[in-house]
Amino acid sequence: MELSGKIAVVTGASSGIGAATARLLAQKGTRVVLLARREDKLAQVRGDILTQGGQADGYPVDLTNAAAVAFVGRSILAEIGPPDVLINNAGAGRWLTVAETPPEEAVQMMAAPYFAAFNATHAFLPAMLARNSGHILNVTSVASYAGWPGATGYIAARWAMRGFTLGLRADLHHTRIGVTLFAAGKVETPYFARNPGSEERIPGLSRIVPTLSAAQAAAAIVRAVQREQREVIVPPMAAVFVQLHKFLPGVIDRLLIRTGWQE
Repeated sequence: MELSGKIAVVTGASSGIGAATARLLAQKGTRVVLLARREDKLAQVRGDILTQGGQADGYPVDLTNAAAVAFVGRSILAEIGPPDVLINNAGAGRWLTVAETPPEEAVQMMAAPYFAAFNATHAFLPAMLARNSGHILNVTSVASYAGWPGATGYIAARWAMRGFTLGLRADLHHTRIGVTLFAAGKVETPYFARNPGSEERIPGLSRIVPTLSAAQAAAAIVRAVQREQREVIVPPMAAVFVQLHKFLPGVIDRLLIRTGWQE
């Protein structure tokens, strides 16, 4: 897909991967529409893009609130138009065992990323279908391919994103709307600072997988949209682990448990 002159909606755009992706899209001539809860951070990202000569619009919204997303979606369609690209990136959630997780927090973990992605897609898909073109990319984690101790709710929510992507792609098989599943290993973002105790639960096995910067993850996302790829796993070593898990699930699962968090 040629990105110059296109419209891209990016969720979770106030920091981390979302902000980096929005900046890179803008550099490529895309008008970016930024969605996130934190209005001040959203304004900062928008200001950075405008200062660099790009086009950006910011809409503060709680993406887990279906009614709020529907309202903002209608505003964007009326004021800007249907997106050519939708990047579902918003996500949250601490790494906790089931016993450690209050039920209401488990609901919140599923709300972002999964329900946030569903809400945004539901808001924009009808207009994309009417035009019969566009691309949707859903951001998840390599946790959507395996499991390890101490992060049950987080892992479940990332598996939900993978399932949503596969189902959505099947729904749209007869259209010209592409769907990408983007899964990353560890990315250097504010996530772990906002979720203390989670980083310590990363299995030791993953130490041989390089940590990506937000800019590196964003570059892979933009490249995936340009090439209209079905599935992207980064960095390459993480993709190797996913392939190994397909052929040797018992071995990889045991290694993840043995090198993982111990209560």
